[in-house]
Amino acid sequence: MEFYIKNFNELSLDELYEILQLRSEVFVVEQNCVYQDLDFKDQKALHIFGKKNDKIIAYTRIFKPGDYFKDASIGRVIVAKNERKFGYGHDLLKFSITCIEKKYHTSKITISAQVYLTKFYTTHGFKQVGEPYLEDGIPHIEMLHI
Repeated sequence: MEFYIKNFNELSLDELYEILQLRSEVFVVEQNCVYQDLDFKDQKALHIFGKKNDKIIAYTRIFKPGDYFKDASIGRVIVAKNERKFGYGHDLLKFSITCIEKKYHTSKITISAQVYLTKFYTTHGFKQVGEPYLEDGIPHIEMLHI
C-alpha cells in the first residue's frame, strides 16, 4: 500500500468520491449510524489515504493544532473491511502520527476514539483522557498522544 497526503483542493474528484464512499461504507452503513459526515472540516484537513491496486482502502484526515482540538488531531481513521486483516490500520496510524510530527512539529495529538478501539490506539502511544461519551450515538473516549 502506498500513502498519499493532499490538501482538500488537491484531491481529484475521483479521489474525493472514493474517500467519501469509503467513509459512508464504514461509518454509516457498516456501523449502522446515521450522522452528518460532511461537516465542512474537510476543507481545513490534510487528507491521508492509502491505495492498493489503484483503489483507496485506507484513510485519515489530520488537523493542525487549533483547527479541531487545541492540539493536532487525527480523525476519520478507516480501513476497508476486507483489508483490515493485513494490519493496514497500524500502518495508516503510524504514517498519520509521523505526518503530524513533520508538518506541525508536535507529537501532542488529541483524538476522539471509538471506545472499542481504545486498545488499538493505546498500542500507538495514546492514553485515555476522561470518561466515555456518546458521539453520534456511538461510545467515544478522548485520547491524547504526547
